[in-house]
Amino acid sequence: RQLFAEYAAELTDPEQRRLYEEEVAALERERGVEVRFVHPTPGFVLRTSQEGSRRCYINVCSNALMAEPRARSERGGQRWELPYSLAPGREELRPAGRRRLLYDVVFHPAALRLAARSARFRRLLRDTALEAVESHCGVRLDRNNATVLRGVSYKGVPQAPVIRSPLPGGAPKPPDDGESPLPPF
Repeated sequence: RQLFAEYAAELTDPEQRRLYEEEVAALERERGVEVRFVHPTPGFVLRTSQEGSRRCYINVCSNALMAEPRARSERGGQRWELPYSLAPGREELRPAGRRRLLYDVVFHPAALRLAARSARFRRLLRDTALEAVESHCGVRLDRNNATVLRGVSYKGVPQAPVIRSPLPGGAPKPPDDGESPLPPF
């Protein structure tokens, strides 16, 4: 039990988390990929149901790594571009022992500021988050009964998804010292 308690304490230690992220970034850099961890800042939570029967929650969050929302004027109004990051859905156990389904949709902080000032923009952000989960996760959500939970900014334990982008020049070539027992790839 003591070893398990030490392991759990190590997992929750922010310094250990930072070291882990640095090591992952260094390993990915060796493979020719830049890695950025998207730590979600809580915004608001949508409660809805999936496939008509299973309750799920969509955390609408923010992070400055996302591109800012942009509006283009068109005939009859504006067309908004809302870049986002979507973490894969996950199940978490509730204290009562039941499972809940969670999704994180991360926008730029400016998008959440605009949503706080305008009900129409909040509806646009909500619809974009619902559409993102439906299209990328292959599920059907109950859009008619999707509601914003009051007084709740995040459900579950925050997890940092990763944005990967190839480095210019690709992966660096390993040193060829001629002593490797493995055949070349």
